[in-house]
Formats: sequence, structure tokens, C-alpha cells
Amino acid sequence: MVSVIHIILVILAVFILFQIVIRIIRRYLKLPAPAIIGRLLDSSYRRRVQPPDALIRRSGIKKGMRVLEIGCGSGAFTVDVARAVGATGEAYALDIQKDMLEQLKRKLGKAENRDVKNIKPILGNAHTLPFANNFFDLVYLVTVLQEIPDKPRALAEIKRVLKPGGILAVTELLPDPDYPLKSTTIAMGEKAGFTVDRVSGNFFNYTVRFVVHKE
Repeated sequence: MVSVIHIILVILAVFILFQIVIRIIRRYLKLPAPAIIGRLLDSSYRRRVQPPDALIRRSGIKKGMRVLEIGCGSGAFTVDVARAVGATGEAYALDIQKDMLEQLKRKLGKAENRDVKNIKPILGNAHTLPFANNFFDLVYLVTVLQEIPDKPRALAEIKRVLKPGGILAVTELLPDPDYPLKSTTIAMGEKAGFTVDRVSGNFFNYTVRFVVHKE
């Protein structure tokens, strides 16, 4: 019994130390997740930790919507979202790394995904979104917002491309090294002019859903 407790304490201590070190590094070095870990980001383990259907429900993604995923990576949630919006909807998948988009395209080429025709991979960055004003019904980010160097600029761009009444959904997960508290995410969105619509999930895995109001 004592040895089990010791093992748990050691694991906890290592986890806390890792979080402290990586957060210090990430404070001064803001880079997207490297393409080399694309397979891990789109693994069955991640889908168990972050079930796509829960993400879709919490974010407010519905059939017929035109949605944008910023930082889609290798497409962990992209296909599920595309199926959720259906044939009458559109799923735009934006990433700053060409290699990540290539992984997404290979995923779409697999037999089980060839029925999905409404995904549009886009190479670009969150600071200058290549879309017209009032273009999207919903924009979502999964453990990505904190990776963006200029978050206020990115949020302003998101607000620009969303329709009046459009939704911004921000999902975060611990132990992601950039994980912020719910209060941090809420404050950031409100400062950018969004209104909180719903907060769901728990401390370790949550989604904050905002609504944008335009005059």
C-alpha cells in the first residue's frame, strides 16, 4: 500500500514539474504543435479523452452550418465535424503548417472517409484569416488559442469573419502545456467583444462557447 502511494506521489510530482518547466518554456516560445506528432494528435487515445461527439455538442455545431476550425492539425475532429454539418454545410480546416494539412488530406483519402466531400483544407494563419466578413456561422479551436502569438489580433479576425450571432467555441484540455483556466479563456473572449453563451465540461476538459454581436 505504501509503495503504491509512493508511486502515485512520484507520478504526480513528475507531472507538476513537467508542467512548470514546459509552461516557462512556452511563455517565451510560442510555436504550433509540430507536424511530427500529428499521428498522436489524431489517435484513438485522444478521441477517448476528447470524444468528437462531445466537442460537437458543446460547441453548438449543427447541420447546415458553415464552420471554420483554426489549427486543425492532422484532422482529429475535422471529419466528425464535417459529417455533423452534413452535405448542406461546409467545414473549413485551417492550419499554418503544410505538413499537417497533408496528413489531413491523406486521412480524407482513406476508404472510410471518401464519402466526406464538404471539407476545405486551407493553409493560413489566425492573424490574417483569408475569408470575407460575416462568412462563418461558427469558428472553433481545440487546444490552439493559447498557441497563437497575438491572441487579440486572432480574436479580432475571428469576430470579423463570423456572422452576427455567430459562435466562437474554445476547447481546452489538461495536460496540454498551454492549458489556461476557464476564467482566463472567458476573460480573453469578453475582452475581445464576445459574450459568453455557455461553459461546459470540467476542470480538465472544457469548452467555452461565445456569441458575437454586431451592430
